[in-house]
Amino acid sequence: MADQSPQIFRGLRGVYADTTTSSFIDGEVGKLLYRGYNIHDLAEKSTFEEIVYLLLYGELPTKPQLAEIDGTLRASRSLPSEVIDVLKVVKDSHPMDALRTAVSVLGCVDPERDDNSVEATRRKGIRITAQVPTIVTAHHRIRSGQDPVDPDPGLNHAGNFLYMLFGERPTEEEMKLMDVDFIIHAEHGSNASSFAARVAASTVSDLHSAVVTGVGVLKGPWHGGAAEAVMKMALDIGTPENAEAYARNIIDNGGRIMGFGHRVYKAEDPRAGHMRDRSESLSRQKGQPQWFQILSHLEREVMRPYQAKGIYVNVDFWAGSIYYLLGIPDDLFVPIFAVGRIPGWTLQCMEQYEDNIIIRPLTEYVGPMDLEYVPIEDRG
Repeated sequence: MADQSPQIFRGLRGVYADTTTSSFIDGEVGKLLYRGYNIHDLAEKSTFEEIVYLLLYGELPTKPQLAEIDGTLRASRSLPSEVIDVLKVVKDSHPMDALRTAVSVLGCVDPERDDNSVEATRRKGIRITAQVPTIVTAHHRIRSGQDPVDPDPGLNHAGNFLYMLFGERPTEEEMKLMDVDFIIHAEHGSNASSFAARVAASTVSDLHSAVVTGVGVLKGPWHGGAAEAVMKMALDIGTPENAEAYARNIIDNGGRIMGFGHRVYKAEDPRAGHMRDRSESLSRQKGQPQWFQILSHLEREVMRPYQAKGIYVNVDFWAGSIYYLLGIPDDLFVPIFAVGRIPGWTLQCMEQYEDNIIIRPLTEYVGPMDLEYVPIEDRG
C-alpha cells in the first residue's frame, strides 16, 4: 500500500499562503520592491513619511498628500497618560516587553479599537506608526531616571526618534541615517512577525492585537536580534587584526557568524549596501573607524568563500554599527526594527481584512493511536 503521509514543509518553507501587492522579493538576485518600487530608489530618493503613504495607500503621494500624512504623523506622536503610567510600572523591563505592553494599552484607549474596516485600520496604523517611537524613547528615558521628551512638531519621524531619545536635536546627517534605516525596514514580505500579525488579523482581531503579536515575534533572537549580536561580536573582536582568528574559532567550533545568510536571499540582501556605505562614513566621522574595518574584514576575508553557498551579508550586519556609533543602547536595536516595520504590519493586516480567510495550517500527527484509558487507581 502506498504511503499516504502528507508532504511536510517544516517552517512553511516554500509555501505560498496568499497573494499580496505589498512587496516583492527575488532572493536569487537580491531584489526587493515595495508596491513595485525598487528599494534602492526608495532608500536614496524617498523619505519614511513617503514610504508610509506608499505602503498604506498603494501609490507614491503627491505633495499635498505627503503634507497631509506628514501632518497627521506629527500630530499623533504624543502618548495618552495611561501609556506613560504603564511605562513607569514596567520601567525595568526589556524595551521590547515594554513596547509590547504599551501597544496593548494603546489598543485599549484607541477610539476606533473595535473598527476593523480597511479605512479605520489605515488610520490606526498611522497613529501606531507615530506613537511607537515615542513609546520606545519614553521607556528608555524613564528607566534611565529621566523625564520623557515631548515630540517636536518641527522634526520629521526619524528626527523625532533621535530627539526624544537623547533630548538634543540631531544633525541632518543623523536624521537621514535613521530615515534610511526606517525605510529599508518598513516591509519585507511574509517574514515571521508579519505572518504572525496576519494570523492575528485572520481571526478578525484588531490591529493593535496584531501589532502586539508582531512585536512578540520580532523579539525572538532568530528574527530581530542579529544587529545586536553583530555589534557585540565586533566589540569582542576589538581590533581588525583580531577579526579573522576570532571568526575562524567560531566557525571551527560549529558556531555561526551573525549577520550572514537570510531565509529568502541567496544573493546579497539589497538593503545591506545602504547600511554599509553609511556605516563607513559614520565610522570616519566619529573617529572610530575600527568598527567598520572589523566588519569589512569579516565580510571580505572570512565570509567571502561562503557566497558560493548563497550565504551573503544581510541588512543587520551593518545596522548595528550605525546604532552603536549614534550612541543608541544595544537593547534598543530590535525596537528600532519595530519602529520602521509598523507600516508593513499594518499593510499586511489590511490585506488580510480585505479578503479574509482564517489562517489555520495542519500538522501531521505522529504520536500513538487509540490508547486504552486506564483509571487512575489502576495505573502503576
